[in-house]
Formats: sequence, C-alpha cells, structure tokens
Amino acid sequence: LVAIVGESGSGKSTLLNLIAGLDQPDAGRITIGGQDLATLDDDACTRLRRARLGFVFQSFHLLPGLTAIENVMLPAELAGDPEAAAKAAAALKEVGLGNRLRHYPAQLSGGEQQRVAIARAFIMAPKLLLADEPTGNLDHHTGQRIADMLFRLNHDRGTTLVLVTHDQALAERCQHVYRLQDGNLVAA
Repeated sequence: LVAIVGESGSGKSTLLNLIAGLDQPDAGRITIGGQDLATLDDDACTRLRRARLGFVFQSFHLLPGLTAIENVMLPAELAGDPEAAAKAAAALKEVGLGNRLRHYPAQLSGGEQQRVAIARAFIMAPKLLLADEPTGNLDHHTGQRIADMLFRLNHDRGTTLVLVTHDQALAERCQHVYRLQDGNLVAA
C-alpha cells in the first residue's frame, strides 16, 4: 500500500501516468515485472498494462453508452476472455452493485460510478492497481466506503495499490507515504 501525496500540480497524476506507460519519461527508467517500458512499442505496452495493471481514474472514465456490466467487462472482452460477462457480474457483486448491472453511468450516483470503475480495474486481477484520487469527487461517507473497499480488495487479492490522494487520513492508512513537490520526491 503506497500513497503519493502533494499539492495540486506537484506531479502525482503524471507519476501514475508514467508508471502505467501512458506517458514517457524524459529521463530514467520505469520497469514493471522486470520489463522496461521504454523498450516496448505501443502494442506491447498495452498488452503489459492489460496483463498487470489496473487503473482507477479520478473522473471514473466510464463509457456513457455502456451499462455498468458492459463497462466492467470491456477489458476482459478486449483480452478475448470468454468469461468476461460472468467475471464482470461477479466483480460488480463484490463491490455491492450486483443489482445495478444494467444501469448506465448517468443512472448511478458518484459513489456507484466509482465502484464500477474499481470493479473494472480489478476484473483482470492486476498485480498493480493505480488509483488517482479515488475518493476525491465523493462525499466523506462515500469516500470512506470506497477507500475501505480498495483496501479490502488489495488485501484479499494481494494487489499492490499505489494511490494518489490529497486526503491525509487516507494516506496514513497506507504502509508507505511519498510526498511530491514540483515533480520531486521531498519526503518518504
């Protein structure tokens, strides 16, 4: 469990994008599972992300024309998993949305949309889950429930969780806290 904290504009989200291979570093190396991301072409990087990473975006990134189950099963379908629908239904049940499978994002509350995003991030059983302000757009109570769910799934599935947060209480629940300032690590 790793928290990355810092002021707005300090480089937290950029760091997650670098780790995920969505952005390329100007210097240095990023390796995931021993694989240097700089040596991979776009297709290989996508395959690595699909096989090893989950990403929970701050703004959820749900596709509005797809139902909750369709949003969750999308990564598994892209990977050619014939069990995509069953896995998506199980993932939604695990995050407490087993009765909301056929609802579109606009029909879900912010907390429910975030839970759909978490289910989608976990469907491929990632070794590494990156979460960018997973509770930032939610009220305190809903944010607490989402945080509890992330930590439970992290524990139950043995996934490494790296989360960016402004919430000091959330950061303190993590095993390691790293503070960024102006793109530099200033405290660990």
